[in-house]
Amino acid sequence: MSTEVKNEKLYCGSGVEKFDGNLIEISVCLSKIPQEHRFEYEGKWYTKLKVNKKKETDEYGKTHSVEVNTWKPEPQDDLGF
Repeated sequence: MSTEVKNEKLYCGSGVEKFDGNLIEISVCLSKIPQEHRFEYEGKWYTKLKVNKKKETDEYGKTHSVEVNTWKPEPQDDLGF
């Protein structure tokens, strides 16, 4: 039996494809990114994001969605398994 838990997607923005797909311009709502998905590295703060192409352009002309990358590695026991 699988113990995998399906994480709910955390959408935090959207984007528009420009210049024949050579550029994706996105807007991100930083308030929608929970603290547990932010991390510090060498004194700077980061968040991993995924930019996904939408199946269809929405009513606002947005062609892409932005979601927080919520993946976390499986905890390992003391033996590294």
